Amino acid sequence: MIFHLVRLDDWLVAPDRPYAPTSLAEEGFVHCSPDESTTLAVANAFFREVPGPLMALLVNEHKLDVMVRWEAADPAPPPGVSAGTLFPHVYGHIVRSAVEGMMEVVRDPDGRATGFAVWS
Repeated sequence: MIFHLVRLDDWLVAPDRPYAPTSLAEEGFVHCSPDESTTLAVANAFFREVPGPLMALLVNEHKLDVMVRWEAADPAPPPGVSAGTLFPHVYGHIVRSAVEGMMEVVRDPDGRATGFAVWS
């Protein structure tokens, strides 16, 4: 499983179409993380000010119909993630059938990600 962070409202916008965040158009790929701890570090580095529920999509990379490349962070990984960590970058949309689950990112009053809650 690879993990992708998304605001719940953004995930729910077009449930009948493959998911394509703005990073796909802007950078050519969808940012993902390799594990839960890296996902929390990414949430803390880039999503602390994002309002509303923040979700971690659990994506089965083998069910994607596009290329996934494991690449180094550029220019550097977020604080708390070792320099050699490779990140899965999805070079295309994410078909919804590849998303096998979701977890809500639990945040403290300052917006720091502290863990995950199972989404039902």
